[in-house]
Amino acid sequence: MKPGVRALGIAESYRAERNQSTLAGAIVRADRVVDGLAYGTCTVGGFDATDAIVSVLDRLCRPDVRYVLVGAIAPAWYNLLSLSEIAEAIDRPVIAVTFEESDGLEAGIRDAFSGEERRQRLEQYRSLPDRRELSVNDETVYVRACGLEDDAAAEVVRGFTPEGGRPEPIRVARLAARATDEYVDADE
Repeated sequence: MKPGVRALGIAESYRAERNQSTLAGAIVRADRVVDGLAYGTCTVGGFDATDAIVSVLDRLCRPDVRYVLVGAIAPAWYNLLSLSEIAEAIDRPVIAVTFEESDGLEAGIRDAFSGEERRQRLEQYRSLPDRRELSVNDETVYVRACGLEDDAAAEVVRGFTPEGGRPEPIRVARLAARATDEYVDADE
């Protein structure tokens, strides 16, 4: 991967006492240079995370971003993302990278919700691309890609992960989201 290729990483900071999660977007070049930050929020237990991520990229106004990497498919307590809607809205590939082995979210959704909220979340969850295990720097991550073939998505994840198993755009976004929440908490 060329050093100047840019990806937007999206990560959240969740605070149980609030009704929203902070989303941070970090533009990071493949050579690890941070090239922009933006923020958004999504409602805990809501249905607005997909729109919030699209808004973060729109706010950045950066056509040079080639990929979007998200660090969760269900931020803010099951506020499920639609990777295909994000990819279509921003006209770029979207790759969800998660870091723990899991049997999936269906059981959790069934336990936490009922009625229409359960039905909508299960439908959204089932519409996601299949999750694929990927070895990166002797660590295992789990990848879902929209707008890229599996091999190309693996190349992007590895290209933006110089060490460990967390892609640099997601790692930086996570730090930014947490720092923002710590600042807000200290100011209250």
